[in-house]
Amino acid sequence: MIEIKTLIFPSLVTVLTLILYFVLTANVGRARFKYKVPVPQISGNPDFERVFRVQQNTLEQLILLLPSLWLFSLFVSPIWGTGIGLIWVIGRILYAWGYYQAAEKRALGFGINSLSILVLLLGAIVGVIRAYLTFI
Repeated sequence: MIEIKTLIFPSLVTVLTLILYFVLTANVGRARFKYKVPVPQISGNPDFERVFRVQQNTLEQLILLLPSLWLFSLFVSPIWGTGIGLIWVIGRILYAWGYYQAAEKRALGFGINSLSILVLLLGAIVGVIRAYLTFI
């Protein structure tokens, strides 16, 4: 049985993830002003579009990351889930940093993110199946 105190670590990763998303969203607002792209437009300036795509792609990734992180942490290991989640956060920062410069520079961060989510998701599937098999 998992002790509640061990869930502090994946909780911290969740908070860091949400803070990162908040910053990326604020960057879109700043980029709107800087590149003169009024609401509700989302195109027109390639520099703005890259900032916007970082935020939107991160939102798309969150629906995979957060459930996978928590299922992995609950059914496999909260410590390993935390580590892999932190790798995702670092990868997402690299992704944003690269994409802000040029679309071609996002590949390393994207690879780190994709691999992190894949490990969490596959681990969660295995962990849930193992837990189910102990009950039948």
